[in-house]
Amino acid sequence: MIQPERLHHLNGVDVRPGRYVLYWMQQAQRAGANHALEHAVRWANELRLPVLSVFGLTSRFPDAQIRHYAFMLEGLRETRSDLARRGIDLVMLPGPPPRAVERLAPDAALVVTDAGYLRVQREWRAAVAARAGRRVTAVESDVVVPVRLVSEKEEYAARTIRPRIHAHLDRFLVPLEEARPLRDSLGMVRGGLDVDDVDGTLARLAARRGAGRVASLRGGAREAARLLRRFVRGRLPRYARERSDPGTDLLSHLSPYLHFGQISPLAIALRVRSAKGVPGAAKEAFLEELIVRRELSMNFCAMNDAYDSYECLPQWAQRTLARHSRDRRPYRYTPADFERARTHDEYWNAAQQEMVATGTMHSYMRMYWGKKIVEWTDDPREAFRVALHLNNKYEMDGRDPNSYAGVAWCFGKHDRPWGERPVFGQVRWMSRAGLERKFDMDAYVRRVGKAVEAGSSTETRDSRRKR
Repeated sequence: MIQPERLHHLNGVDVRPGRYVLYWMQQAQRAGANHALEHAVRWANELRLPVLSVFGLTSRFPDAQIRHYAFMLEGLRETRSDLARRGIDLVMLPGPPPRAVERLAPDAALVVTDAGYLRVQREWRAAVAARAGRRVTAVESDVVVPVRLVSEKEEYAARTIRPRIHAHLDRFLVPLEEARPLRDSLGMVRGGLDVDDVDGTLARLAARRGAGRVASLRGGAREAARLLRRFVRGRLPRYARERSDPGTDLLSHLSPYLHFGQISPLAIALRVRSAKGVPGAAKEAFLEELIVRRELSMNFCAMNDAYDSYECLPQWAQRTLARHSRDRRPYRYTPADFERARTHDEYWNAAQQEMVATGTMHSYMRMYWGKKIVEWTDDPREAFRVALHLNNKYEMDGRDPNSYAGVAWCFGKHDRPWGERPVFGQVRWMSRAGLERKFDMDAYVRRVGKAVEAGSSTETRDSRRKR
């Protein structure tokens, strides 16, 4: 079922005669459990036309590094194959995505796309809607409940958005039926980049190479499905009790796949909800993170255009941090110190090393990591810039609404005032002693050390092969 609230007509143009229905794939980079794709297929079957899919590959996505492009292209290679089995061709064109769509739109009856909540994603869709000369419909495919149905304003915190989401869950937490196109588009359009040649495409991209590929991560829907099966069978039963422990690492590790749209949050939620022999508390704890917390971040980016700047913080947080901006810091580090993990705190260093080596960081440690950047930087605005830069550069799910909200949370976003203390004022503080009291931090440091060593060994083998 595609609920009508998922559909957003971006212009007033009617459906026109054409050779195909053009599906512009950008955020939801998968062939299954994709509401936007299914909407395109249904229109195509009604019009007795094929579906042609296009993806615009830009080397200028804000803050994206070579590691992000490699992971994304691995997924797109798989998606192209999956689409072909349904009779849908995927054409990948270089350059800004609106230009790619506009190249193929003149022969389309209408354009269907997925939804994106970041500024650049909204700008791309508005540009296509204004210039395509065809109806353009965006379909919310990467949230369980459509963002504007939940709220037309920026929500203050999880506690304010939770009842709004839960009011609609029963209607939206239902499987999506898939239809096969009546006509295929294979070979309809010539040209474009070779989706199967990941290394060759990477070589042609003038992308930032400061954060290299992560050998331990493989992009694609099949790998996402494998991780989901592993999580549900072995980790989910203990999730409610132990998810915060960075030493045991009971997380799903699905965030990179969610970020690139290689797996549907709806599909994850349905699989978790139907899991047999799993305590209800474990399911509820995970669905809270997947739906309420994640969709709070979508609300944040959709409703607050300053989501990537210090100005996104609530006024109380900005005031209290300003009042304490001249407080004595126990330690001071430069951006280079942070990036190279050269602090006095081995737990913080391990978190930074985990992010650089694996493209991910345990969620509890990401909170501690961000809080300590606030504590060890002279100016809170500079601390915000440093944390966002490092997160976006190294995290595979950086440049994502969840990441923007997560960094901002370290500075008071989606939180409440706490007791006054140096440096932080009324913004929540986290301590090294708190980590040691709750968790086996030596186990975490050992786990990260093994991951870093494994990554280094892989890089060495790869470099030898190239020579």
